[in-house]
Amino acid sequence: MSIKARTHVIIEEDIVKEIDRLVGKKKRSSFISEATKKELKKLKQLSVIKKLRGVWKDEDHPELAGKDGTYKWLKKLRSEDEKILRKKLA
Repeated sequence: MSIKARTHVIIEEDIVKEIDRLVGKKKRSSFISEATKKELKKLKQLSVIKKLRGVWKDEDHPELAGKDGTYKWLKKLRSEDEKILRKKLA
């Protein structure tokens, strides 16, 4: 079990009432903790996305160009996988 810390936070009264209505007063802390974990995960993911902005360049991936580029590339990839699987099963 992880170490717990008591903290004092101020939350709008209507939000507290809604949490209590949906999960109950006795589960308020765990609900807020889980919601906070989810939001932190989302913020971390957004941070990574921002750091990686510009890494992908269309000119580096001509096989994906055009309206059907991704579809054709994926179809080719799946076809190659099927051939490998058939060889292994033969």
